[in-house]
Amino acid sequence: MRHHLVLRVVAKLLIPLIMLFALYVQFHGDYGPGGGFQAGVIFGSAFILYALIFGLENAEKVVPSAYLIALVSAGLLLYAGVGFAAMYLGGNFLDYGVLAGDFIAGQHLGILLVELGVGITVAAVMIVIFFAFAGRGEGDDEEEDDAANDADPVQDLASDSSRKA
Repeated sequence: MRHHLVLRVVAKLLIPLIMLFALYVQFHGDYGPGGGFQAGVIFGSAFILYALIFGLENAEKVVPSAYLIALVSAGLLLYAGVGFAAMYLGGNFLDYGVLAGDFIAGQHLGILLVELGVGITVAAVMIVIFFAFAGRGEGDDEEEDDAANDADPVQDLASDSSRKA
């Protein structure tokens, strides 16, 4: 993609704006449409755009797989941690009202943290899935890939039917 200068320049301008919009959707979700899932999808798609324009290798340098796994885990732990914190404070699982002295403040804090956990997890999972699909065929097992490409399913069906006859 080195030759597509216009795409690279436009992507460098758009990707930060897309990520900023994802943050807006994340933190505005308490007051209107949006929230963690939508923000995670938007943030993940911004990163996927980066990988499509600048290459998969560069994208993997920016966010290594170990970091993505840590982000998935952190998002899940944040979600579950809010629930267990509510239980520890005497409420039910994900009963946000007990998280602060005031019921309304506890509700606001709880949903903010839960939605943040969802957003982190969704963004990281989208990027992991993209890496899994985009990295197919780039494995070290070239012999297996060649054997799979050389196999002709029609020929295999014909030989199976001739064996049965």
